Amino acid sequence: MIHAESSTPLQELIDRSNRLGADRRNTNYGGGNTSAKGVVTDAVTAEDVAVMWVKGSGGDLGTLTADGVSMLVLDRIRALKNVYVNTGQEDELHQLLDFCGLGPPGPAPSIDTSMHALLPACHVDHLHPDSVIALAASVDGEALTNEIFGNEIGWVPGQRPGFDLALKIDAMRETQGSLRGVVMGGHGLTTWAETSEDCEQLSLDVIRRAADFIERQGKPEPLGALRVGFDPLPTDERRHRALALAPIIRGLASTDQRAVGHWFDSDEVLDFIGREATPRVAPLGTSCPDHFIRTKVRPLLLDLPTTATPGEQTARLRQLHAEYREEYRQYYDRHARPETPPMRGADPAIFLIPGVGMFSFGADHQTARVAGEFYINAINVIRGAEAISSYTPVSEAEKFAVEYWMLEELKLRRRPAPKSLTGKVAVVAVGAVAGVDPAIGRAVAREFEDAGAVVVVAPDDEDEAVDAAVLQFGGVDIVVGSSHTHAVATMIAQGHGGDIVQLGGTKSLVAERATELAECGIRVNGIAFDDDPDGRAVARAARALVDGSLANTTGLIIPISR
Repeated sequence: MIHAESSTPLQELIDRSNRLGADRRNTNYGGGNTSAKGVVTDAVTAEDVAVMWVKGSGGDLGTLTADGVSMLVLDRIRALKNVYVNTGQEDELHQLLDFCGLGPPGPAPSIDTSMHALLPACHVDHLHPDSVIALAASVDGEALTNEIFGNEIGWVPGQRPGFDLALKIDAMRETQGSLRGVVMGGHGLTTWAETSEDCEQLSLDVIRRAADFIERQGKPEPLGALRVGFDPLPTDERRHRALALAPIIRGLASTDQRAVGHWFDSDEVLDFIGREATPRVAPLGTSCPDHFIRTKVRPLLLDLPTTATPGEQTARLRQLHAEYREEYRQYYDRHARPETPPMRGADPAIFLIPGVGMFSFGADHQTARVAGEFYINAINVIRGAEAISSYTPVSEAEKFAVEYWMLEELKLRRRPAPKSLTGKVAVVAVGAVAGVDPAIGRAVAREFEDAGAVVVVAPDDEDEAVDAAVLQFGGVDIVVGSSHTHAVATMIAQGHGGDIVQLGGTKSLVAERATELAECGIRVNGIAFDDDPDGRAVARAARALVDGSLANTTGLIIPISR
């Protein structure tokens, strides 16, 4: 065990984590965890204490800092073996980790903390590499793991992370002396070594060997040929179709809670959507817990060719969305128990549109983008598993057990409360297009961003800015400026109303537009000011008009004086 005064195990851990996390082939954003063990001097007793540093829950390896690391007393974690009886105690034992810390409180310990602690090696990596999960999610994953790695890397059947899994992995290590890591069925990879460098190199070697095996032994077209009529649309046509469909899809994805979107039209996404096997494998959903927690149990796959009209696509999307919501409710009802947290929402997080791409959704733009990135990881996993075997993710019951695990619920509760405009997309005109001083528009944009909105500024053409918002975020909820026709069409397509703030508008114009758009749920208000207004005051007024403070108000003009 390394003494922290003579070395820097914590810094080694951070550096190793950053290098591993920088390559998304090694692990996904926010996924996986790493640890190091050492000895520190207790500030109170002045005695040496054996500790473990482990990445905290929800952190990202690629950007990990010391603030994102938990430090725990090893003997206290290992003593939990004395009270463990069965898997019914998993939640209780994990919560006891809060009493195993040393020093000032750090981030909540990861769900995999017990596994890191029970393994005696000084350094442990737990990662979610696409190539290894392809093995882990194959029907004959155990045989493939043995073929590739022999006695060096073992296989542990898939189960929910926790103390029981930690005990099983450590027992394997004790009985199989040559073991240096395990492939975890349906989940990922865990490796261990006595030095940070050896642990990192072992992890990278296992990932490379798995990828090489798939490349060498896999079928060249594991998902079959491209289906006729499902190939990627030309770039301009794809963009045009995305502009038409994105607001409709965002409206569907926001049925339970307003969501922000992100559009992916990379070659790997478009190719996957168009393949023969996709209608078979996509409904199976993702496998790795980090994947389906963010992408939900499965995506919504539009089953119409690219020759379908936007109207036909829209009608089918609405039908598939209604079916998805009902199926999700049934999925919840099949597995929920009295202690299960309430259903969080039945809308898909991932929509796959032939020829156009993938639309992913989340409570904010980062969450939406990350959900899509996770599904790209899942695409790579599915393709790899089908290349060497047959894709077989973890069972529906196991997915539900993780998705609605109380420990996951507690993680969600620890997130900061959403701001007043979180989940909303705003287009703010600045400069000549707004007809006001550019400083006013910039002040409004900053105010909205501070309140949690994603903002697209329109320096020249407001319609172009609306299109940019649709392609980047899925739609528009708020427009601040002078011309709103294009934005209104987008809001109507979304079906969830919206807000228009007219800068410098007359009372009659605002009242006329408010009356005209009231039946669409779109509120129109204005802000009147003199030639040299206080930009901050205008921005605060604009925020008040759109953040719910005046939710039942339309046709109002707020006067701002210097």
